Amino acid sequence: MASPPPALEILVREPDGFTVWSGPPYPPGSSPPQRLPKTACSATSFSADGARLLATVASASATVYDCRTLAVIRCFELPGLLAAALSPTGMYLQTFQKSSSPQEKNVTVWHVDTAAALYQHYQKSMSKATWPMVQFSADESVACRMMPNEIQFLDPKDFTKGILYRIRMPGIATMQLATAPGSHVAGFVPEAKGVPASVQIFSCSKDAQNQAVARRSFFRCSTVQLHWNKGSTGLLVLAQADVDKTNQSYYGETKLNYLTTDRAFEGIVPLKKDGPVHDVQWSSSGSEFAVVYGFMPARATIFNKKCNPLLELGEGPYNTIRWNPKGRFIVLAGFGNLPGDMAFWDYSEKKLVAKTKAECSVTSEWSPDGRHFMTATTAPRLQIDNGIKIFDHNGSLQFKKMFEKLYQADWKPEAPERFGDIADLTTSLSSLKIEETKKPGSASAQGSKTAQTSSKAPAQTTSKPTAYRPPHAKGSAEVQDKLFGGLAPTGGEMSKNALRNKKRREKQKEKKAAEASGSPADES
Repeated sequence: MASPPPALEILVREPDGFTVWSGPPYPPGSSPPQRLPKTACSATSFSADGARLLATVASASATVYDCRTLAVIRCFELPGLLAAALSPTGMYLQTFQKSSSPQEKNVTVWHVDTAAALYQHYQKSMSKATWPMVQFSADESVACRMMPNEIQFLDPKDFTKGILYRIRMPGIATMQLATAPGSHVAGFVPEAKGVPASVQIFSCSKDAQNQAVARRSFFRCSTVQLHWNKGSTGLLVLAQADVDKTNQSYYGETKLNYLTTDRAFEGIVPLKKDGPVHDVQWSSSGSEFAVVYGFMPARATIFNKKCNPLLELGEGPYNTIRWNPKGRFIVLAGFGNLPGDMAFWDYSEKKLVAKTKAECSVTSEWSPDGRHFMTATTAPRLQIDNGIKIFDHNGSLQFKKMFEKLYQADWKPEAPERFGDIADLTTSLSSLKIEETKKPGSASAQGSKTAQTSSKAPAQTTSKPTAYRPPHAKGSAEVQDKLFGGLAPTGGEMSKNALRNKKRREKQKEKKAAEASGSPADES
């Protein structure tokens, strides 16, 4: 008998602490049940498998919880704590503390269950690109760290063995270990003294590290984002330059490169529109990836592992793409400085399901079961209108809650395989489409106008350009419609008073014209 799927849970952090909600669906008008009372903290995060939860208090402590019972496993008192991270299964805790001298080792890997310090080294500084210092594969069988001019490999089962072997990469600035499985590692070397920047892929096997498996060089590159697929066979490299020499973008220049470990492809992803690459994401299977790119309105395309386009998702005000964990549904969205438009696509059917909006969203993510999509407006990015919205897979809003101030909202990670097949999510599109046989003038057609604009894909029709209207005049037609109950004047048949005023204005114009020409006006 198959085991029941795990319950969905949401981590919510506010200024006075964090709590854990039971996941949707929620009965109408009810508040989400809280599994844990609010607990003070400065930062929180789950382990990659969702087994454990980390809560830290800046410069003070790090506490690890068991996500199944939400009981405290271990509390570490760590003066001067600046950063902390759990390993993928939550077995190890990595911390970074203030250090007064190089002799004081400030990076520590702890065993959570025993509280033993397994490994330590000194690190002068820490950034988002280099944290965590020690990277683990998903099953924690491989561990490595980036040091000046090289990548060093450690034994996670016995850190006392020290450095097992090294990969020499002079000038390395960024490293990314493939996690599922941990078979390869990629390193980035910035350009220097006329030598182009490069990304190189090496095997993690001790016997096969002498030569790079794949390599890609490029100019005009200051930083990169490295995205491994599931299976560790393909690497997407988003190369970013601070300055766009073509002067087309104030925000610099971006190029998307693709490398495979079998050297089947090494080059630039063929994008059909000029402009920046806004977002890129692999599917859960690791066999396709989606890209949002180009000057606004941006374009979205799905490619296969051979870098051939599979599906065009059209153009629109989008800069974000989210592929649900089951690989069935895709959300295209425009967040940040864009108005919040969202388009829900059914990838298996190759069709647009619905369109809706989530204004001012800062973060967004699918639930582990692929049935719900959550957006959150959080501080400090936005100090007002903080809140959480949860949509169904077909784009309908299921839940909304506002906060005075919200810092974080995250799903608890779970393996998608533990949930039922996505086939039970298939719904009849008849409930999403508007019947076209109804007359436009009928009451039912007017009542369904709002639903039609949100759930039915708009037809690509060309409209005639309209005259400029100042901002204060926009929406005046809707205001008049509300004031007059749909009977606002339309400019057709004029009333008697309007005709009398029109004649008076015409006579005044004739009189002024006659005075200007010097001839007496006709009296009638």
